Amino acid sequence: MSDLKTQFDEAVKYIQNAEGDFQPSNEMKLEFYALYKQATEGDVSGKRPGMMDFVGRAKYDAWDKLKGTSSDEAMQKYIDKLNALK
Repeated sequence: MSDLKTQFDEAVKYIQNAEGDFQPSNEMKLEFYALYKQATEGDVSGKRPGMMDFVGRAKYDAWDKLKGTSSDEAMQKYIDKLNALK
């Protein structure tokens, strides 16, 4: 496993188990979600959720903004974003 993948996995674990002083805003959670999806699945696929599915639509749109970003680049951005918050 590459060093980047190891760091990414540790960062994901940290975010998933965040508690106490670290309470990311909804906007920040959306950014982490989009970076995670881009890093693990690639470009967004499927239909954009309907206008009444506010959460699904926000997630889709955040992920769609990263279209064309490589997996490694998305992993690095995820790690960098977390490090900037620590």
